[in-house]
Amino acid sequence: MNTALLEAESVSKEFSGVRVLNKVTLSLHPGEILGVIGENGAGKSTFMKILSGIYTATEGIIRMGGEQVEIRDPINAKKLGITMIPQEFNLVNTLAVFENVFLGNELVKKGLLDKASMRRRTQEVLSELQTEISPDARMMDLSVAQKQMVELGKALVHESKILIMDEPTTVLNSEEVKILFQIMGKLRERGVSIVFISHKLKEVKTICGRVLILRDGEQISLSPTAELNINQMARGMVGRELNQVFPRKQFTQGENILKVEDLTVPGLLDKISFTLKRGEILGFAGLMGAGRTELAETIMGIRQKSGGRILVCGEEVQIDHPREAVKHGIAYLSEDRQGKGLLMDFTVPQNITLVSLRRYVKAFIDRKKEQAATDEYVRSFNIKAASLLSKLRFLSGGNQQKVYLAKWMDTKPDILILDEPTRGIDVNAKMEIYQFVRELAKENIACMFISSELEEIMGMCHRVLVMREGRLTGEIQDKDMSEEEIMFYATGIKEGISV
Repeated sequence: MNTALLEAESVSKEFSGVRVLNKVTLSLHPGEILGVIGENGAGKSTFMKILSGIYTATEGIIRMGGEQVEIRDPINAKKLGITMIPQEFNLVNTLAVFENVFLGNELVKKGLLDKASMRRRTQEVLSELQTEISPDARMMDLSVAQKQMVELGKALVHESKILIMDEPTTVLNSEEVKILFQIMGKLRERGVSIVFISHKLKEVKTICGRVLILRDGEQISLSPTAELNINQMARGMVGRELNQVFPRKQFTQGENILKVEDLTVPGLLDKISFTLKRGEILGFAGLMGAGRTELAETIMGIRQKSGGRILVCGEEVQIDHPREAVKHGIAYLSEDRQGKGLLMDFTVPQNITLVSLRRYVKAFIDRKKEQAATDEYVRSFNIKAASLLSKLRFLSGGNQQKVYLAKWMDTKPDILILDEPTRGIDVNAKMEIYQFVRELAKENIACMFISSELEEIMGMCHRVLVMREGRLTGEIQDKDMSEEEIMFYATGIKEGISV
């Protein structure tokens, strides 16, 4: 641990004269796992993009093995042995898994693509990740968690010296996280250095030897994780004491607003039945592949049911397309905000009014009315952006998620389906979203709350339905909720449902 593999000295970055990263200094040693934490907008991604060649530092020096280097672009970074697994996937949906794993680094034999070798090597890394994904599967047919595994596979194939992982566990269940940590341990033993960016402070404490805390572009501390507890990490991130993370539960039981009877999609959903009341936050828990997202997409009309009924306010409705769902007062916050929810090259106002645009159109779009609505959502959701006319891709993940929520709230829904609503956002942004969802419930909006974080399910929901392999296996009331009870139903140890 005496010779640093990578050193960053006073690294800074400015955009249009605005300093977003100021004099970050650290060393990274062979076989070290370094945690990097901070709120959205703290400078974590900016710093990592400098190390991986996406951005060029405005000031500062980077050395590798004691020699000063200039990381000009991602290709140059890979040649130096630096690979980044981004939070938002860099995959081509129309290509097979093995083609994505080797994209830009294809194996060639006698002037032709060596597809057999690429398939074989892809299968090896997928087996190491203990996933059953086929190398020939198309990316568009995979779940978000499976796509994360493919991104990990890409990194393992390239045998990097430094691996930067940006929120790699946000879509993984507890068993998959355990496998990932085992792989990280093996890489550490081989001398690979890992930079682990995460908002899950318990995971940082578990897997990282040291932790770098950033806030507002400034380096707050770089300390051994053994010297910090989770509360100290959180205080370093936000610069103040944190109140209780989850707002107090309040639930005045209203009438049924949504009733699902025997909803079936062949191979995905098997006779799902439940009710949702006005003002209720109903949790949906389960492991990867349980069918929670497929249930949401079927209610929303993204997937077509083969049987069953959906009733809104006691009336049976036929929903064959998302626009029909919107007409019936249903809104859906997808787990894949960049892939399915937002247009990253559109501005904040354009994204917020994307679904509800006809409300702003007379002969032309009423830009003043659109801007007035945007300003109100910016205030309500505490959306932070250098300019509301900037492309959405330049906002932090937490602020993108707030824009996504605002987009659906502009449709004035009675039922809001939230699928992994806090994935990849920091603790402060999470608290703001929790509070907002609680306020919606007070206003009699019914919420379906899908989450892989059991602490979140228990902290937010009045009731939880547990799914396994496309079926409902358990219903747990607030007073009986525990992680153990939820996992009993999720894994099939226990089963019994009456909703």
